[in-house]
Amino acid sequence: MKKCPVSEICGACTMQGISYAKQLEIKQEKVDKLFGKLGKVEKITGADDPLHYRNKSQISFGYDEKRNVIAGNYVESTHILVPIDECQLVDSETNRIFRTVISLVRKYRISIFDENRMTGTLRHVLVRNNHDSSEIMVVLVTGGIRFNNKERFINDLVKKHPNVTAVVQNINSRRTSMILGSRNINLYGKGYITDELCGCSFKISAGSFYQINHAQTEKLYRKAIKLAGIGKKDSVLDTYCGIGTIGIIAGGSAGSVTGVELNRQAVKDAVSNAKYNKVSNISFVAEDAGRYMDGCREKYDVVIMDPPRNGSDYRFLASLAKMKPGRIVYISCNPDTQYRDVKYLLKRGYAIKHIQPFDMFPYTDHIENIVLMAKTEK
Repeated sequence: MKKCPVSEICGACTMQGISYAKQLEIKQEKVDKLFGKLGKVEKITGADDPLHYRNKSQISFGYDEKRNVIAGNYVESTHILVPIDECQLVDSETNRIFRTVISLVRKYRISIFDENRMTGTLRHVLVRNNHDSSEIMVVLVTGGIRFNNKERFINDLVKKHPNVTAVVQNINSRRTSMILGSRNINLYGKGYITDELCGCSFKISAGSFYQINHAQTEKLYRKAIKLAGIGKKDSVLDTYCGIGTIGIIAGGSAGSVTGVELNRQAVKDAVSNAKYNKVSNISFVAEDAGRYMDGCREKYDVVIMDPPRNGSDYRFLASLAKMKPGRIVYISCNPDTQYRDVKYLLKRGYAIKHIQPFDMFPYTDHIENIVLMAKTEK
């Protein structure tokens, strides 16, 4: 791929200028170095197409020295905004929508939010699309409710991009680096989009956690469920379950599934998704996963865990070891913290059965990795 002209200052694509084959080699070597002494590391599963894979992207807004509106990405750990005309990792239609939004902001003279003065309107725009871009959500993140020329803005946007099926205004009035605030106002459509993943359909709202690479996610989830060896007599605990994706997909093979998630809105979405897919053998609990397991008397045959980048905390791991499930499927977006957690479990009666890295984020240094562990003590 042609090197992005702003890659060196933007910093989002740390592997720009490196062939995709070489990227896979580098990522394979990292997982080998971490886990090779614990077991055989399988060949990394690469992407069929390493470009334009992101189904969720956002741009931030600001002014240049002449008070012209600009939009792009912040340089990491700074408030320096790098204008970007086209991102090579973003879905092609999303790039076009971003350009339209920028032109409409200028056309209707939408003011840009100033975090220091806490004035102005627009902060960020987030776009989410389903696997074939037949449904696209545009989220307008503003510093307050007021949005001049909102109706005309939306009419122009939808007219030019008829596959925009939802427009949401998100209110974020805090001094924060977080993109989204806690309040959403539905401006157009149903307020969500629907995507098909591994034969199931999922409703995705503005703040839903959903893997950003559809094609690789299908490979990842199918592999994880296959490795778990889930059967009709198995009870499965899906921790950090988000909107219920992997638990709902696994529900077709399992006897029962319980999903645990701390975010209450995500749990509501998970319940809705289970009903939408007519999966009746799954239930959800809105609670910290470690606390849930600590007080749980039910025995689970399989535990699926997909924690955030910092991995699992001590309470979670201690509760998991105490629960003694027969199999643990650990999915991680950070092999370093995964390695730390796996070593803890190895000392508590578990053995590694399979290690499978995935390249979920081509042209970045991020790696997804699955580790299957099985109980060795009776």
